[in-house]
Amino acid sequence: MAAAELPLFRQRNFAALWLGQLISILGDRLTYLGLGGLLLEHTRRATDVRYPTLLAVQGIVMLAPVLLLAPFTGAYVDRWNLRRVLIWSDVLRAVIVALLPTLYGLTHHMGWVFSLVFLLFTCNVFFLPARSAITPAIVRHDQLLAANALLTVAGVIATVLGGALGGWVVDHWGWPVAIRIDAATYVVSVVTLALVRYRPGPREQAHKHALNRGYLREVADGWRVVSSHPAVRLSLIALGATWLAGGFLQVAGNAHIQQAALKPGMERVSVLIGSLALGSALGIWLIVNPGRTMLRPLQLGGGLMVVAGMIVAFGVSTRFAVFAIAAFVMGVFAAPSFMLPETIVQQAVTPEQLGRVFSARDFIMRLIFLVATSAAAPLVRLLGTGPTLLICATLVGGAGALALVWGHRQPELRTHAG
Repeated sequence: MAAAELPLFRQRNFAALWLGQLISILGDRLTYLGLGGLLLEHTRRATDVRYPTLLAVQGIVMLAPVLLLAPFTGAYVDRWNLRRVLIWSDVLRAVIVALLPTLYGLTHHMGWVFSLVFLLFTCNVFFLPARSAITPAIVRHDQLLAANALLTVAGVIATVLGGALGGWVVDHWGWPVAIRIDAATYVVSVVTLALVRYRPGPREQAHKHALNRGYLREVADGWRVVSSHPAVRLSLIALGATWLAGGFLQVAGNAHIQQAALKPGMERVSVLIGSLALGSALGIWLIVNPGRTMLRPLQLGGGLMVVAGMIVAFGVSTRFAVFAIAAFVMGVFAAPSFMLPETIVQQAVTPEQLGRVFSARDFIMRLIFLVATSAAAPLVRLLGTGPTLLICATLVGGAGALALVWGHRQPELRTHAG
């Protein structure tokens, strides 16, 4: 049996990519919780009035590299060896993450921490579009939905494990330990990615100077696809709503959880992350099995409207059981927006343009997240966490209705997920 005809996990390239993603994302979750623990320590367990502002600044610092660089890096990703981009990105991320506890220990200043976080997410500007672009290069076209489902499941497993262990590690062993574990996971990811056998397709020769007419034309071509292709636009509407929700939850959601807790800490956050991830796992199973014949606009738009309802439940309650149930249901119905946009773009766009389109997607998503976090911090101070989350729910529900109505008006989008 040819390698491409084997089940995905028996294909060396996909198995190595999947394992690398599982380990790398596990480390990412530890870093997220570790940074949360650092902020709690720095603000005396969230009693400092600067806590919501620092949460917003952290989100902005994570987004800034994408906003500054992603519109222009996709053309380079399309020219380079994607496997090398992934490996070198993880090497640099391992070094940067390992420096975080040391630098904070020397300075006790968040400015230096945020500088390293900025560099960390600069690496992501190259890693993320390369990861999305390499999948259709190593698996068959008819396996893309299953491949993306399994890669999303890797993220779910890593999130469950990271959520279950990360909060406990941060609260009992300290946030520096969680950060150092993350650095080790990047090293392991480098080893697994080195096992991927990848042959680059024809790429244009890189020019000596980045800002030349050929390069700018490639950048413009990528943005033209993003703005004109109906399938790409549908995927951006759905994915954008999840990033908007993430921005509000980063600030208002975290503050809402800590205010409702008798003892602020990261364990409650980690449990909710795990609950969201378990719901996503069920949602992914529904997409690739009974939901395989459901129309994409219905899956995406209808799912977002249910997510909006769960954000309302989250915002009006102070009971942790309600938070956990809402997070689980949210995960189930947000799963289409997590997974389907990736497959939609990979199937709709030519391989030579994938890096540019995915870089443009990353730019737009982070811009939405930036707007959401920037708006959430003053809204929390002005209105409180509950009303701010209700505003978020209204916006997410509106995006779901738009995806549902607009998607059904486009004949080429009235296709099922399979």
